[in-house]
Amino acid sequence: MNFFKKFFSKEKEEDLHKGLEKTKESFFSQITKAVAGKSKVDISFLDELEQILISSDVGLETTVKIIDRLEAKVAEEKYLNSSELNDILKSVITDILSENNTVDLDDFVPVTSDKPHVIMVVGVNGVGKTTTIGKLANQYTKRGYKVVLGAGDTFRAAAVDQLEIWAGRSRSEFYSKGMNTDPAAVACETVQYAQNHGCDVAIIDTAGRLHTKRHLMDELTKIKKSMDKKMNGAPHEVLLVLDATTGQNAIEQARHFTDATDVTALALTKLDGSAKGGVVLGISDQFKIPVKYIGVGEGVEQLQVFNRKVFVDMFFGHKLDRE
Repeated sequence: MNFFKKFFSKEKEEDLHKGLEKTKESFFSQITKAVAGKSKVDISFLDELEQILISSDVGLETTVKIIDRLEAKVAEEKYLNSSELNDILKSVITDILSENNTVDLDDFVPVTSDKPHVIMVVGVNGVGKTTTIGKLANQYTKRGYKVVLGAGDTFRAAAVDQLEIWAGRSRSEFYSKGMNTDPAAVACETVQYAQNHGCDVAIIDTAGRLHTKRHLMDELTKIKKSMDKKMNGAPHEVLLVLDATTGQNAIEQARHFTDATDVTALALTKLDGSAKGGVVLGISDQFKIPVKYIGVGEGVEQLQVFNRKVFVDMFFGHKLDRE
């Protein structure tokens, strides 16, 4: 049996295939042209590859790493033709994704047996943070977990209402203290609610904040500490949501958020609307933080667990072998 068939359904495969279409058109078609007819890796090819990677928002630092490793592997493996070069490039990119402690998940499961499993979700406004929370909650409840959503975004107009709607859609519990209340108190009391009501998972929304506003970023530390006082070790995950369509700006956001709090996992949204899927590689490599989820469409089922092998295979324009 093919390794991927075990958990990667035909429907999920199609969603990912369609979601990465723009990136594949931009990246894979250029790579195909660059390697066509090549009998050796020369300066002109490496310059062309550099431009392709940078235009896909892989980032300069990661691009240089890919090119250096590609040269080393070609010298080591005695590159003979374009097909082999393509395979070597895939191998290099897969290895880089493996270096950030990414674990290839096969389903949506809490990462700790402690109850509740607490997730604090952070990110700037407009990245799809609340929608990602709703989709994640839906995946958990669908698998039989009892979930509560905590409305810690207490300042943005309609944020509390929006999360409550998602709680209803995802069949989750909902905890709120209303607008203009202390988000740290909301986070702490949501954990308490989860403990009192036997919830398996508590997902805490936080206010979208400009990553350049230091005092707002510092507030994340306060929110995190409030949960730890209520339950030792909480939150068990700090999930940073980033919009893939923003390219290098997403990398800048990641830099500021990782400075402000202990981000443990990433969710990349809107990959279906971008030709900049390479940002997944750049962020993963530069911050050594696992990419855990990717959004490949607006549908509630189109939030997927991230599997680096599947992603790279799709990134290079191939569907999975289901023979």
